[in-house]
Amino acid sequence: MTATADAEAAANELTPLADYLGSVLRRLRALPPLDLDLTQAHGNVLAEDVVAPHAFPAFDQAAVDGYAARWEDISGGGRGPSYVPAPSGRPGGRTIRLNVVGDLGAASWRPVRLTPGSCFSVAAGAPLPVAADVVVPVEWTDQGMAAVEIFRTPKRGYGVRRAGEELPAGTLLARAGTYVSPALVAVFAATGIGHVVVRPSPRVVIVATGDELVDVGRGSQPGQVVDANSHALTAAAAEVGALAYRVGICDDDPEGLRGLLEDQTLRADLIITTGGTGTGPGDMVRRILSRREGGRAGPVTFTDVALYPGTALGFGTVGAEEVPVVCLPGDPGAALIGFEVLARPAIQLLAGAEPVFRPSVRAHLLETVSSPAGLREFRPAHVAERRGGGYTVQPLRGGPFTLSGLAEANGLLVLGERVTTAAAGSTVDVLLLDRRR
Repeated sequence: MTATADAEAAANELTPLADYLGSVLRRLRALPPLDLDLTQAHGNVLAEDVVAPHAFPAFDQAAVDGYAARWEDISGGGRGPSYVPAPSGRPGGRTIRLNVVGDLGAASWRPVRLTPGSCFSVAAGAPLPVAADVVVPVEWTDQGMAAVEIFRTPKRGYGVRRAGEELPAGTLLARAGTYVSPALVAVFAATGIGHVVVRPSPRVVIVATGDELVDVGRGSQPGQVVDANSHALTAAAAEVGALAYRVGICDDDPEGLRGLLEDQTLRADLIITTGGTGTGPGDMVRRILSRREGGRAGPVTFTDVALYPGTALGFGTVGAEEVPVVCLPGDPGAALIGFEVLARPAIQLLAGAEPVFRPSVRAHLLETVSSPAGLREFRPAHVAERRGGGYTVQPLRGGPFTLSGLAEANGLLVLGERVTTAAAGSTVDVLLLDRRR
């Protein structure tokens, strides 16, 4: 048997990524909903549809500063206005003069009515007088106080916002699963909503494991590895909206690891570990958490998945509350890819967000790349929009394991299990990363 055949045979023993993700995500449920006021609800996901209890605007109002009038008075169709010669340089040959009978501001509340030949000075947001159907902007007038001369006639309805024009009462404002953005908070408030029912942000605890790990702020020495993973994964969990807590480094001590995980179940909706998921002599997380006790399987099942990089992933629950645990590889690149593929969808599902996966596009590949047979590869890449529509994707140097490539990437090039070579010019799938640049 050739080396290629050996590789393909080994790959056939791996669990397809789609099957593995399906089996994991089916075991998770969105967190129980909470009723929160608007300020607290920002950043969470709605657990229920939200319907407008009141219209917006709530009443007819001026959209601009100016003069509220009857359109027939300023269009020449009524008998009320006086016509006077236009000042030098004014267009139209003559102007319209109306009597200003009062001022209305945003805090005005007494109802008033227009009579023929009259108008009210109004501020933007002020309630409109009864019978007003146009607001003449200040700059189209001589800004008179007792009487005003209008040099330019707007169309009927100009400068007017009618009650319910934007959002009638009963409008569906947002569906369950929608992220509560600042703009959505404003919409809720404007229609009279003070509280909404949301899913709480998942509390995610991140633990790095390994005797070789040392904390940041120093360089690695032989036998030492700086713990980049727990810092990076904490940032990744926070980026997706979780309340992320970095515990730090846990040595490869069985009782220490079990005790730490048990303690963290008190404040976690999800625990992420990194390191020790393989089958080597130093991979203690897999040994400890998959160990059978009392004839029962361990709390975490480790699976070799058809994923590159980082085939070894773990999932299970710990503690009396059965808090979910995701175990990621120790290599930083593999850990971050594992987070994107497994942990991020899990957090989204707990938060009640839809969809749980990153958006994807089809893109024109700019460079020929090779990929391991039988594995679904996620490779850092740069995605750009093409003039005239569509996307291009440029794989970044170094392949999927390099941290520098991941730091520069705004997308992940996805190469399927059957792809060993993707030629330049072909069309490929790309996951879009939400990088604020």
